[in-house]
Amino acid sequence: MPITLKNRHQIEKMRSAGRLVAHTLLVVGEHVKPGVTTAELDQVAEEYIRKHGAVPSFKGYRGFPASICVSINEVICHGIPSVRRLEEGDIVGIDIGAILDGWHGDCCITFPVGRVDARSQKLLDVTREALNRGIEAAGPGKRLGDIGAAIQQYVESHGFSVVREYTGHGIGRKLHDEPTVLHYGTPNTGIPMRPGMVFTIEPMVNAGKPGTRLLNDGWTVVTADGSRSAQFEHTIAITDKGIEILSLP
Repeated sequence: MPITLKNRHQIEKMRSAGRLVAHTLLVVGEHVKPGVTTAELDQVAEEYIRKHGAVPSFKGYRGFPASICVSINEVICHGIPSVRRLEEGDIVGIDIGAILDGWHGDCCITFPVGRVDARSQKLLDVTREALNRGIEAAGPGKRLGDIGAAIQQYVESHGFSVVREYTGHGIGRKLHDEPTVLHYGTPNTGIPMRPGMVFTIEPMVNAGKPGTRLLNDGWTVVTADGSRSAQFEHTIAITDKGIEILSLP
């Protein structure tokens, strides 16, 4: 499928959607505390999104039953909100999407729940910085492989591993579009980045090995070895001058 390039007006629309998602994450993050259920976090997010004239991107998408993905500890991605309560020392990835004026925003943060152990904190720090390294590797004339290579090199230098099966993606009027953005790879390979391309970078980093396992609910993905996993995500646009992060508050 061809990559749909966005014009300045369309990117402005996506900036508004991305900003709403970023603000929603900050609001939800204030509720991330021991004893709170993940269903309660989902309700906070959905109410905030709808209050601001948007609808959740994820709810009903391919049958997903909730407005946010909530991924605790060994869950890599696509965790379904439930009556499970957060506990002190957990880490919880919250992935949120919203449709505003027909355009999607998408962003993810992994939060510590109370005080976490040193290895979990390092996992959070490395994953957040891996996202930053991936963004720094993006720009007009560069190649998608540069993003994955920068992320993989940084993550593996700290003794962690990058999930292979789940990737970044093009985004716009569709939640998932071309191109596919790998979080591992080789420099100077892949599709050249051109102004007007808009996509997510969302490295999923495991404290152990990169293997994954899909649970019986058909959505929840966990680490095969039971190690913890973290994810951070931004939506970015390639511009004539470089890049713009669209999912900032």
